[in-house]
Amino acid sequence: MQWMKSLIFIFQMYLVMVIMALIYMPLTLISRELTFKGIRQYCLWVRISARFLVGLKTEIRGTPPKNEVLVCSKHQSFFDILILCSVLPKPRFVMKKQLRNTPIIGFFARKIGCVVVDRGKKKLAINQLIQGVSSRQTTESQLVIYPQGTRVAPNQKLPYKIGAYVIYEMLSKHCVPVATNVGCFWPKRAILRRPGVAIMEFMPPIEPGLNQRDFMKTIETVIEGASNRLIKEA
Repeated sequence: MQWMKSLIFIFQMYLVMVIMALIYMPLTLISRELTFKGIRQYCLWVRISARFLVGLKTEIRGTPPKNEVLVCSKHQSFFDILILCSVLPKPRFVMKKQLRNTPIIGFFARKIGCVVVDRGKKKLAINQLIQGVSSRQTTESQLVIYPQGTRVAPNQKLPYKIGAYVIYEMLSKHCVPVATNVGCFWPKRAILRRPGVAIMEFMPPIEPGLNQRDFMKTIETVIEGASNRLIKEA
């Protein structure tokens, strides 16, 4: 029964995505604010429909930033992207190049100024990251990067990559670490959505000015420690 509910939820999620995209695509020509509004409304709809269709509630802990900051977030599934977009006023993401030409998602990603990198080529990816961030700096936006570079299932370990520090040093802004347990309920490449409470927790910001070693150690310790705590809670 839960599998069937999950299938219905996924179908309506993408159906509503198409409908809302058709409504908001023309509005993106009017203002960037309307682009963010359309994304935020869709992501809120997914959160609400997940609660009623599959019993998956969401909870936000801590304070989502409203000003211009770097957000370093744990990435476990597509759902954590949607949750971030529902609470951050002007999110922009560092995203893999394969998503750039994806229908709807790629279109709106370009409109809000996401930074595209080629994850398979380290040196090229760093150069693309530097160029992308330099050319798209805007006030009061929240630039989101996943320090591990990809989705990582709960209790799986992957190293933290240097790209997060490159942006941290360039922007010279506060960094907000984000932990989550969403992968316990919305797994990677699976239809089943499990009932429960998916949590995203915004941790206290890290001051600018740390060296590479201290910054990388800090974000890994904070994000992994908090995420493991949330996974146990799940």
